[in-house]
Amino acid sequence: MERFRTIIEPFRIKSVEPIRLTTVEEREAKLRAAGYNLFNLRAADVLIDLLTDSGTGAMSAEQWAGIQRGDESYAGSPSWFRFLDAVTDLWPFRHVIPTHQGRAAEKILFSVIGGPGKVIPSNTHFDTTRANVEFTGAEAVDLVIPEGREPATIHPFKGNMDTDALDALIRARGAENVPVVFVTVTNNSGGGQPVSLTNLRAVREVCDRHGIPLFLDACRFAENAWFIREREDGYAAVAVPDIVREMASLADGMTMSGKKDALANIGGWLALNDDRWAEQCRNLLILTEGFPTYGGLAGRDLEAMAAGLREVVDEDYLRYRIRSTAYLGEALVAAGVPCVQPIGGHAVYLDAAALLPHIAALEYPGQALACALYREGGIRGCEIGTVMFGMRPDGSEVAAPMELVRLAIPRRVYTQSHIDYVIEVIRWVAERASALRGMRIVEQPSALRHFTARFEPIQ
Repeated sequence: MERFRTIIEPFRIKSVEPIRLTTVEEREAKLRAAGYNLFNLRAADVLIDLLTDSGTGAMSAEQWAGIQRGDESYAGSPSWFRFLDAVTDLWPFRHVIPTHQGRAAEKILFSVIGGPGKVIPSNTHFDTTRANVEFTGAEAVDLVIPEGREPATIHPFKGNMDTDALDALIRARGAENVPVVFVTVTNNSGGGQPVSLTNLRAVREVCDRHGIPLFLDACRFAENAWFIREREDGYAAVAVPDIVREMASLADGMTMSGKKDALANIGGWLALNDDRWAEQCRNLLILTEGFPTYGGLAGRDLEAMAAGLREVVDEDYLRYRIRSTAYLGEALVAAGVPCVQPIGGHAVYLDAAALLPHIAALEYPGQALACALYREGGIRGCEIGTVMFGMRPDGSEVAAPMELVRLAIPRRVYTQSHIDYVIEVIRWVAERASALRGMRIVEQPSALRHFTARFEPIQ
């Protein structure tokens, strides 16, 4: 057991950026102008920005050195080979295809393997993954374990896939119609919850039984590996990079957003072993992203990801990352604020349905709570509920399994005093939760509506 409880950041701050303080009245006006959609706010009008941890982290001195070293040759840049070595050191797949971010990797892969009549199962698809699957005419199916749909239930690996449900789905739909099985690590939509190696092996067995490849949406792989080390029997003394390699050994490929656990501001990749798929994906890459050794990225971005991949598996960094997120979540739980438990790796998820039982799911309690946090304290979070997941491809709407507000913590950006302020604001709002009212949508697109829809409060 560690002697001291205080969490210290395992880095020193070298550069600072001012935060503009605003009033409640200013923020109320900004909300109205933004159509009560926090994506429409200007970042300069946000005090603490917890909208996403994707591409919002602070880069290290070594990453900035890589920015200077970046080589911008169109083909075969030295930066490409440093990036390739960093990826394959952890993920030794035969083919690595760089993209400008994770959703581009998803778009390319599902364009090749998706299509009408196909079904893509996952523990839980996140928003762009689901949209890219459905854009091809395929069906995205979520098969997380039952505990993963229960915010207050304590389970060490709530991101696990229900392997019995997976086997039943494959038998019902036919293995020929299931081109791939996906597992998201950690499970973002389900509260940033990890997946165990035991579960990955069980999913692998189902896939082998039916002759179906297994891919990982590996955006937060290092955080998942840390939870495996902390919670799974037999891994307490195993180095994090070795846990990552074991995860890789169970998969046939991966999609990756380098904006998460590669600690970069942009970038991603698709990696896989299948030669035929790789050829088709590279052809689409050249058409839509760029040459296969830069994939729509500058050489300096490849350098930043290469350095980030070395830093993200550092135990001091991961201990700080997971504990600082838990610090926020544990303080809120102690104050009686309902949250997804155990606390996830990259974010704390407020249970809006439990906090606002008087607001119906189709009146978007998550959106109402997210707006209240901004109005009262300038905190920008993200609704993960019916606004994000309630719209079906046929245009119908259903309530999402959970109504959450995600507070995603950018990597190496905020200090403990910032988080203490977040705790204070959330407690203040929670104490007055009964006064909050639901929202209605007044304008929305046909897909991914949470990014651009406009709302108004229900009076």
